Amino acid sequence: MPEIAAKPRRLLLLSVSAGAGHGRAAEALRAAAQARYGAEALHLDVMDYAPGAFRTLYTDLYLRLVGKFPSLWAQLYRITDETPPDAALARLRRAVERLNTRRLRDAIARFAPDAVICTHFLPAELLAREQGLGRLTCPVHVQVTDFDLHALWVVPQLAGYFAASDEVAARMRARGLAAERIHVTGIPIMPAFAEVPDRATCAAAAGLDPQRPILLLMGGGAGIGALDDAAAGLLRIPGDFQLVALAGRNAAMLERLKVLAAAQPDRLFPQGYTGTIERLMGCADLAIGKPGGLTTSECLALGLPLIAFAPIPGQEERNCDYLLENGAGLKAVDAIALEYRVRLLLAQPQRLARLRDSARALGRPAAAGDVLRHVLEPPAG
Repeated sequence: MPEIAAKPRRLLLLSVSAGAGHGRAAEALRAAAQARYGAEALHLDVMDYAPGAFRTLYTDLYLRLVGKFPSLWAQLYRITDETPPDAALARLRRAVERLNTRRLRDAIARFAPDAVICTHFLPAELLAREQGLGRLTCPVHVQVTDFDLHALWVVPQLAGYFAASDEVAARMRARGLAAERIHVTGIPIMPAFAEVPDRATCAAAAGLDPQRPILLLMGGGAGIGALDDAAAGLLRIPGDFQLVALAGRNAAMLERLKVLAAAQPDRLFPQGYTGTIERLMGCADLAIGKPGGLTTSECLALGLPLIAFAPIPGQEERNCDYLLENGAGLKAVDAIALEYRVRLLLAQPQRLARLRDSARALGRPAAAGDVLRHVLEPPAG
């Protein structure tokens, strides 16, 4: 039976739609809070309460930079990580953010939460200021959603900080956050990842043969990247494997993949956005894609090795480093490297098995519950 708190609490989850991972982490916490505690949990996207121009600048510009100008994004990532919080540029950035998120304060006041968890640094910064002004009294926590710690996540005086790994926790302490408020929980993922689904059942539902190797090529929810080029290169590899290519919400990319599939219908299986990615991961032998914090955590929870394909500088490279250092994945900087590594793993199944074992050992499928224990079951006194 699920464990139910004596008095369900009002829990607010705040994310920012700059990439899909922050929202997915918030949704995982919302689902776990409702199922386990019977809590009244509300998830708000901060960008829904910001003016359109600010929303476009904050979210669309991010996606454009990481997709089209990764080297520029790398410079911005480094500069903002090295900028002191009291620098003029940092103060100006925070002032602009506050001016463009006034409606959010009203929404928070209407919900009157007992506790808040931020899965993005922007609401964490905003609410820390609200607490300093005495306009918010409930505890505020922050969940870092990558296997790295950027300076923007370092918001002092919050009630709790949740880290993806021991190293991230060490970085939190090194940057001056209170050690007793730091908890290593992993990154929250949906309850569906708590158990590895049956391979044969999931493969049959997707029209795949569980007796043949299955590769999963992912472009994220937005279908970022030249998936069609990557798929075409992989299909040049000889062998009796199946390639599932996920285009997300990118309709144009899905059509291009379908054209490729028409020539090799028994090898390439294009799909658009799916709400049950865990079932495709559950029947896959190997995943290929961008190593976002949530994607990485989902793969690890299911013991699925990941080839990090052309990770963007900054957080994705740090996530990739975590996989490589722990023997749970490989890195492919370009299409040539990708084809080489896939050939290698298909020819050496024992090596793929070692990657799978390492991935499974790193997985934290119960991360959401671990976070909520600290938030909804604080120690007495």
